[in-house]
Amino acid sequence: RQWRERKECFGEMVQMDGSHHKWFEDRGAPCVLMGYIDDATGRPFARFYPYEGTLPALDSFKRYIKKHGIPISVYLDKHTTYKSNGKPSIEDELNNVAPLSQFERALKELGVEVIHANSPQAKGRIERLFNTFQDRLIKEMRLRKICAIEAANAFLGRYTLEYGRRFGREPAKEGDLHRPLPKEIALDRALCIKTDRVLRNDFTVAHNGVLYQILDNVRAERIVVEEHINGSVKIWYKNTTLRFR
Repeated sequence: RQWRERKECFGEMVQMDGSHHKWFEDRGAPCVLMGYIDDATGRPFARFYPYEGTLPALDSFKRYIKKHGIPISVYLDKHTTYKSNGKPSIEDELNNVAPLSQFERALKELGVEVIHANSPQAKGRIERLFNTFQDRLIKEMRLRKICAIEAANAFLGRYTLEYGRRFGREPAKEGDLHRPLPKEIALDRALCIKTDRVLRNDFTVAHNGVLYQILDNVRAERIVVEEHINGSVKIWYKNTTLRFR
């Protein structure tokens, strides 16, 4: 079993996970609660999504940053969304680095340390939060006849704020270690799915079953395709965004 001491300052570590459950009971479809809990204070943050995956994780983390700032570290499990199980490339082996999931790569760009728990017991605080929410939160939503994600998320903002006031604790040390977003970092460019692709001789790029025709006269062997949280796609070569159809 992995063991560690509770962190002492707000923003020093945030536990994060997704909880699959019939949150709306028989009133609506099952969904996932992406939950966060500050390790030092027990203050929660949460949002519902249709599934647990890279884009929901990136979107929830973006919303967390906008509310609190950038935490020092995130503590989570080894779900494939959060930890890559791919084999290292030859380049990775030469540089002695492990392959990163899109979520790990995004947090690395933001300067956030990602720590993976070795057992469910090691992330007990977020698991206890989910157990409590599966009782109290479900009852509150039942009373309000909430049966869809949009209404549930509108309610969650008020609910988690009141929950933090009632059940949170004072940190062992004063201060907030959350960092503001540096001006040189574009949050949407960090919190997206980035894929390295070959630029063909006819200036086309194949990605996810779609062929993109590059309209700019760029001389490059490889470019980067970005899939953003809002569903948009952007293509970059170094620091230049490329036009395409």
